[in-house]
Amino acid sequence: MFKLLSVALVAATVLLVSSNNSNISLAGTCASKCGQGPIQFKPGQRIKVQVVNKTPNPIQLQKPSSTNPISLNAGQEFQLEQIEGTEPNTSLIFWNEAGLALQANISKPNFGTLRVELRPTWRSPGDRSLYIMDDGRVNIF
Repeated sequence: MFKLLSVALVAATVLLVSSNNSNISLAGTCASKCGQGPIQFKPGQRIKVQVVNKTPNPIQLQKPSSTNPISLNAGQEFQLEQIEGTEPNTSLIFWNEAGLALQANISKPNFGTLRVELRPTWRSPGDRSLYIMDDGRVNIF
């Protein structure tokens, strides 16, 4: 009798609490509502990097130790051909000539292309570099 009363009391409590609280979360899978996964390429894959200046000011791009700075005017696009994914931590640095902060939005429009859109941001100091790690992961710093 005591067990039956205890089970009834627990069930009544659960029903009462759930009917009065509309903020209850239900568990489920994220099959359709998951965020986008990190961008990654196959290690050693040749990658084209498209950089688009979505700011109203000129910006500078440079692949350290292999290129001089390249200037991109507002709205201009530049493509770096065949960055080697086998180089340890391949990087690209960028900055706004006026010293303003930038935000890098990255996407992978196809198998071998990384698209980087540089936009103005109020977040300080902003993004300043892109790293393609030797394991294929892409990081923004």
